Formats: sequence, C-alpha cells, structure tokens
Amino acid sequence: MTHSYRTASDDGVPGGGPRGWKAWATANALLPLRLFLGITFVYAGIDKLTDSAFMSASGPGSIGALMEGVRDSSAVPGLVDLALKSPEGFGYAIAFGELAVGIGTLVGLLARVAALGGALISLSLWLTVSWQSDPYYYGNDLAYLMAWLPLVLAGADRFSADAFLRARRRRTP
Repeated sequence: MTHSYRTASDDGVPGGGPRGWKAWATANALLPLRLFLGITFVYAGIDKLTDSAFMSASGPGSIGALMEGVRDSSAVPGLVDLALKSPEGFGYAIAFGELAVGIGTLVGLLARVAALGGALISLSLWLTVSWQSDPYYYGNDLAYLMAWLPLVLAGADRFSADAFLRARRRRTP
C-alpha cells in the first residue's frame, strides 16, 4: 500500500503533510476567536435590545438598576454617573455597539476597528460592572478584553471583507 503526501500550497491550504497542516493552522489561528467573539457580541447586543426590562431606567433587571448597583464598587464611578444620566441611552449605545462590533468581527469588515471597539466595550464593562469581582478572574469582562487584543493587533486576514477589498484593490489598476 502506498501513500502520497502533498505539501502545502503557497496559500497555506493543507495538502496532507505536516507542513501543510501547520501552515493552514497558523494562517487560520484567529478564526475561532473571531467567530466566538463575533457571535457572542451579536447575541449580547440582540439580547439587550429585545429585553424591555433591561432597556429601562429602573426596575429589576434594568440597565439603570445595574448601574446603581455597581456605582460604589466601580473603578471609575464617573463613568457610571455618566451612564446614569441616561440609562436607556447608555443601554442602547452598548447594545448597538455590541452589534456593530460583532457583525464587523464576523464579516471581517474594518476588523481592527471592530476589535478595538470590542476591547473598549469590554474595558468599560470591566472597570464598571465586573470590577468588584473577587478574585478578579470571576469577572469575564477582563478575559474578553484580553481576547480582543490579538484581533486588534492582527486584524482579519482570512475569510474577511477586509481581505476581499485588499485583493480587489491590488487587481484594479
């Protein structure tokens, strides 16, 4: 019985050999992270927009009650005070921001900008909502912040609108 092993092509598509698989895995290493963060942020945005209790200034489960609850334990109480001036507006800003970041990340359009937006949302939530988590790793916003950083640095070179547009610009004289 004979086996034929191909090597990787120039674009890193696996051809059966270890070098092909490694090149493909390296080229696509950030794709699972993009999918996870994109889907999670789209879901979080939709979840907020469809929850009438959340988009209220007060009451159980509202953005206003959440902000009131974390005001004294926040690392940046001034940011919470700003949100409390218009809790509904803040809730909509976060929800639409999460949607934009999630869609941009999934599609790979302005991927670094989308990732920076995701990092900033995660940073603001960490400094306000999950700051009091003890130990710190119980709050997930810090982990999300760290997860966005590779995408801020690398962008989306594969399976993305950015890559498509870049290739199109190269082809057009």
